[in-house]
Amino acid sequence: MYGSRGAAMSSGARASAVVLGAALFVAGCFSGSGDGGGSRTGAEGGSARGAGARITQQPKEADPFWVNPDGNAAQQVAAYTKAGRDRDAERIRKIAEQPTGEWIGAENPEREARGFTEAADRVGRTALLVLYNIPHRDCGQYSQGGAADGDAYRAWIDGVVAGVADRPVTVVLEPDAVLHLVDGCTPEKIHEERYALLNDAVTKLKSLKNAKVYLDAGNAGWGHPDEIFEPLRRAGIDRADGFAVNVSNFYSTEDSVAYGRQLSAKVGGKHFVVDTSRNGNGPYTGGDPDERWCNPPGRALGETPTTKTADALADAYLWVKRPGESDGTCKGGPKAGEWWPAYARKLAESSG
Repeated sequence: MYGSRGAAMSSGARASAVVLGAALFVAGCFSGSGDGGGSRTGAEGGSARGAGARITQQPKEADPFWVNPDGNAAQQVAAYTKAGRDRDAERIRKIAEQPTGEWIGAENPEREARGFTEAADRVGRTALLVLYNIPHRDCGQYSQGGAADGDAYRAWIDGVVAGVADRPVTVVLEPDAVLHLVDGCTPEKIHEERYALLNDAVTKLKSLKNAKVYLDAGNAGWGHPDEIFEPLRRAGIDRADGFAVNVSNFYSTEDSVAYGRQLSAKVGGKHFVVDTSRNGNGPYTGGDPDERWCNPPGRALGETPTTKTADALADAYLWVKRPGESDGTCKGGPKAGEWWPAYARKLAESSG
């Protein structure tokens, strides 16, 4: 992913703890088809459930998004603690204690969306979902795949919508999908279908009572807003809440906000969100320019998720990409989306 960027549950009747446990089981078993939705491959140092990490939610007034207490990072904290590696556990805790995007998998969208949003709603928080399943996604890069065709994608979106229902959710919609229409990566013959699918997705998601939807819109290092604002309009930005910048990338928050403000001026003053998950040291400038985006060394965690941003147009800083999960099989990394403990530790170490 981002090669051009240079990335059955019931409610009500069950006890709260049972529902939460089921939701987290769903998250672990079925999340993994996207760049950020890493598979649960087991924590380094021994298998452990994240509950042993004692992960709690952040203060709601500044950070209303849900922290998954049993995510990969939380499991890693528990495993390191069990192994007596307390220093490493505290490093990874910097990641585990923050809300991160839940990338909905291809096979069970309704069940996953229900599980995540139910778990978030039960503790008074908002789930952050990333939808990354557009047909022909990633142009054959590390996260190639996506829905088999337009009908399959529409059915998948319908599943997400049914799973979310009326619970609060913030959605980042289809990283790279609009960008690749502009940069020549996506074949011309499927452009019209993609615009139609994105419009349909925005419409269906915004029909939900408590959903905020942000279309992905590239990053500060990609190009000028003049090149993408019209494609965003064709993709349905007018009906979305706004757009997302810097998803799975490393550009500074300052540069990302500047890019967002320029683009906002061209799409009717729409607001935006910034992925700050790994931008603490800015972008990598060494190695092959075509793969600087992929598992770059020396990066750091960025600003922690919050709705208290430095700019009125920036609705939130979010960790859309889950820190510590691989960008792909480059620079020694596992396949895209898999948990990589060594890289996670380095991100945390570099962030101070």
